[in-house]
Amino acid sequence: MIVAVIVQGKELLQSVIASVVAGVGVTFAFSMAIWGAVRFVDLSRGERPLAAAGAVLVAVVALAVTVGAIVVGIVVMTSK
Repeated sequence: MIVAVIVQGKELLQSVIASVVAGVGVTFAFSMAIWGAVRFVDLSRGERPLAAAGAVLVAVVALAVTVGAIVVGIVVMTSK
């Protein structure tokens, strides 16, 4: 008797773990972009240019990570 496998448990678990990690990671990266932008504005008003530059660097890097994750996600979805 042949038993049909409807759901591959290992692949399903990998998908769940990957989606949780990606969801939390992208959310964290975007929140860091928002935090960096807000800190930049606050530090600029407080006349702290070096700290403001660091905050804007954090915002730009975090935004690049977010956009990169979105691009990778789209490429993975369209390649399968």
